[in-house]
Amino acid sequence: MEVKQIFAEEFKKYGKILNEYPLDELIKEMEKTPLPDDVIYIPSEQRLETTKVANELKNYGFGGIPIQIGYCNGKNNKLNALEYHRNSEINIAVTDCILLLGKQEDITEDFTYDTSKVEAFFVPKNTAVELYATTLHYAPCSANESGFKCIVVLPAGTNTELSFPAGDRGEARLMTATNKWLIAHKEANITGAYCGLVGKNITL
Repeated sequence: MEVKQIFAEEFKKYGKILNEYPLDELIKEMEKTPLPDDVIYIPSEQRLETTKVANELKNYGFGGIPIQIGYCNGKNNKLNALEYHRNSEINIAVTDCILLLGKQEDITEDFTYDTSKVEAFFVPKNTAVELYATTLHYAPCSANESGFKCIVVLPAGTNTELSFPAGDRGEARLMTATNKWLIAHKEANITGAYCGLVGKNITL
């Protein structure tokens, strides 16, 4: 599929580029994080949350509510699933990476989503982007063979274990973690996930 640039007009419906935050300290701390052959996601990493810019991200990125700063690293070339939250998410590309994105409004009444609607965007290293709450997303894809590293900033508690039973009807069936609604592709074999992605499991 075509991989577009985040500077393209098509990206504007999914999010925006953030130029106002100094990223050097965060990028430096990410040198200490692993880059495995699969994909790992750590919702909250203390060394990132104690950087000077963390308070700016909290106040000006999320309006002062408590946040968590974690990371998603690894090697990946498949869509596998799409998720959304009740809020924006800030991604900071430590390396070049590719985001596969969709729109929540394209989820059908029976909570399926046609993967042909997904668009791919190249995010150059050292770039921060805000993904709007209505933007479907999941783990980044590798832009090269060495894999990717991406900082993920979200309201505190997001993507952590649910403190209540997952629902069994309607949108509640999509909940797999706190503040996380997820639609998986059956080929991904994600345990407990609602398999509502129809069409190809996109591979880059």
